[in-house]
Amino acid sequence: MDAQNPLLSDWNTPFEIPPFEAIKTEHYRPAFEVALREHEAEIAAIVENREPPTFSNTIDALELAGQSLNRIGGVFWNLTGTDSTEELRVVEREMSPVLARHFAAISLNEGLFARVAALYDQREGLPLTDEQARLLELTYKSFIRSGARLEGGARARFAEIAERLASLEMAFAQNVLADENNFVLPLDEADLSGVPGDVKAAAAQTAADRNAARPFALTLSRSCVEPFLSHAHRRDLREELFKAWIARGEHDGATDNRGLISEILALRNERVNLLGYATFADYKLEPTMAGAPQAALDLLDKVWAPARAKAARECEALQAVADAEGANFQIAAHDWRYYSEKLRLSEYDIDQSELSGYFQLDKMIEAAFYCAERLFGLRFAPNSDAPPYHPDVQVFEVTDRAGRHVALFLGDYYARSGKRSGAWMSNFRSQKKLGGEIRPIIVNVMNFSKPVPGRPALLTLTEVLTLFHEFGHALHGMLSDVVYPSMSGTATPTDFVELPSQLYEHWALRPEILEKFAIHHETGAPISQQMIDRVIAARNFSQGFATVEFCGSAFVDFLLHSRSEPPKDIIAAEKEILAGIGMPSQIVMRHRTPHFSHIFAGDGYAAGYYSYLWSEALDADGFAAFEETGDIFDPEVAGRLRDYVYAAGNQRDPNEAYALFRGRKPEFDALLRKKGLA
Repeated sequence: MDAQNPLLSDWNTPFEIPPFEAIKTEHYRPAFEVALREHEAEIAAIVENREPPTFSNTIDALELAGQSLNRIGGVFWNLTGTDSTEELRVVEREMSPVLARHFAAISLNEGLFARVAALYDQREGLPLTDEQARLLELTYKSFIRSGARLEGGARARFAEIAERLASLEMAFAQNVLADENNFVLPLDEADLSGVPGDVKAAAAQTAADRNAARPFALTLSRSCVEPFLSHAHRRDLREELFKAWIARGEHDGATDNRGLISEILALRNERVNLLGYATFADYKLEPTMAGAPQAALDLLDKVWAPARAKAARECEALQAVADAEGANFQIAAHDWRYYSEKLRLSEYDIDQSELSGYFQLDKMIEAAFYCAERLFGLRFAPNSDAPPYHPDVQVFEVTDRAGRHVALFLGDYYARSGKRSGAWMSNFRSQKKLGGEIRPIIVNVMNFSKPVPGRPALLTLTEVLTLFHEFGHALHGMLSDVVYPSMSGTATPTDFVELPSQLYEHWALRPEILEKFAIHHETGAPISQQMIDRVIAARNFSQGFATVEFCGSAFVDFLLHSRSEPPKDIIAAEKEILAGIGMPSQIVMRHRTPHFSHIFAGDGYAAGYYSYLWSEALDADGFAAFEETGDIFDPEVAGRLRDYVYAAGNQRDPNEAYALFRGRKPEFDALLRKKGLA
């Protein structure tokens, strides 16, 4: 270990959390270089072992290799998402192809694959646990899917493509972040007519932080954009902000993503063609719950027609509201949220700005913790000893009913410059038992508006659901109880990994939770039963819009990756796909292609954005298991949920895991009922 480089030193910190204050940008490159050499030596030792391959000297050894690299990468990749600087982005550009080349070399290592294949061929006669048998199968198939059987020029080309894709996907992400960071819309107070006070206060803080030319300013953070689009009276400013928001990554200049996307699609197809797959979608869906492209497409088709019909009815209602106010225009995409809020108020007497007064961030965090305690026996205690990576970050130690340490949980809730937009869960360390018990360090990242002086941070209803969603992912990581690190926590197929997060959202809007934690920040009064009833009644309000904007993105993702000849003009292809499914002109896909980071800043959700819908079908059916008992915290159902979903990682086939939890296969019709589309 290098005492001069904290990334290479022992971490004598509480829970061995990274010593963030000691880590400087200049430490990353040399630390990566040392860790890469160490990992190469570990792989060489496995390959050069003269003893016949055994599970211990091959699979266990492979699982234990690269721990230093994982530790350094855990710090680096988390901070490039939450606190990026130009200096960090330089390191990111340098290291992405180097790391891609390194891992491609391991996947294509003939000697290593020969040992894995030898074990796989004799698997029926090996004394393996169920988890070991699953790991051996996954490891073998991972090598196959990573080109281990390729030869000669195809093998070399496969590695070249992997390296090039890493650079392109990294550039895509940096371009989106640059567009979000560089945009500022300066405003005067009159421009904010109709906007709630807390949003105005946040805009004032943004103007101060960005040294804007006027007293208020907006950025392209969703926490800025959506409230303004929902409340601002100035239609021209709503249009200006909306157009900038949906144009991220789509303009001439250094941050234009259109050419990158075309090359990414072409290279992904070429790569899977080398493996014998017709399209990237065929390749990607093979190991998922869906199993094949047609199953995913069938689900999208099942939802699309009723969602589009409901959205059309919603649009008619919005047009009627606009017409009643004397509007002389047809509802456009930048109008939808504004008139939707007016309609919500008139139909359900729900004013989102009034409702936000009951959703204090600290109380909603407490609510998420409370549900985890009732369901799984977890307790969350603030910990001031473990150093956070940013002053905004809250740190909690998680223990079980017996007081045993379970995890460290970090909550990074506020938007700031240098942070990627959106919300996500990640980890600085994942759980494992191989080589000694290691408990995880999990982080939730959000982009909520910071509180103004004298008032707590307040959330919209959508943000409350986002908080519960990401905390569901966090629980998936914290409760993990597997032996092998590659099967830990959220390392599951994408159409299963969203189940724990989307299922957890159900508890957020239950009366039992709202009446306990939805406390008005000024009066201290709990939310009234009348308002709870209105919130629940309005649960499916604008569900046509929400489903159509999601499905628009899912169709574009899926059909782009289903083409044997990827398009050169990505915007024309996007328009063609949307026209083909009959996308309403008044609704824009939730993530337009030039900034669709889910699928182009990495391939985790490429040809897999449908997964949210698939998992939503599971979560609708899964929560019914609690409702059928009459107790949303039923201990027997919660126990099965923990054992077979949250704690199980990828140690069994996800279809089997769901059936063990639910007692049967999922019933997908529950999805239409949940969305009010049945």
